[in-house]
Amino acid sequence: MESLFQKELLAHRKTFEAVAALEADLMAAAECCIDSLQSGGKILFFGNGGSAADAQHLAAELTGRYKQERRGLAAIALTTDTSALTAIGNDYGYARIFERQVEALAHEKDVLIGLSTSGNSENVLRALRLGRELKCHTIGFSGRGGGQMAPLCGVNLIAPSDDTPRIQECHIFLGHLLCDWIERAFSQ
Repeated sequence: MESLFQKELLAHRKTFEAVAALEADLMAAAECCIDSLQSGGKILFFGNGGSAADAQHLAAELTGRYKQERRGLAAIALTTDTSALTAIGNDYGYARIFERQVEALAHEKDVLIGLSTSGNSENVLRALRLGRELKCHTIGFSGRGGGQMAPLCGVNLIAPSDDTPRIQECHIFLGHLLCDWIERAFSQ
């Protein structure tokens, strides 16, 4: 009988074999972010639960460093300000916690990166919709076929899985590659 470890490892391998199809989209996302940062824009990351943790992680890779020494890059995780999250949630509802921050912080040169394993998180969708109205660039990290995020994103990196752990594994892998490409553009 196959062990749990072997079963999960096989599922991971199968998913990651299919991730190769996302290379061109990931490069397009990286170019979008690089152009934004070079023109004085910033990157705003947001998501819920594990995706909130990934948003924070990826923003930190850019403001700090991923692998190479270079100047800090303008990236913010909209998931980290507990006063803003709780005040906005209390006054406007949880569905608006990211939208309201986008309204306050985002400008036309900026990139919004929404993370949602389902592609259907209402607060992520609302922020992306507003971002498009503000003429921001929108990038998604999703799964399960892309969900409602797909038409809201200039680039939607859809993890090829319906299983939340596999989707999250793809997101952090793709996020690390995104940071690596961005960093290389500012390390030369």
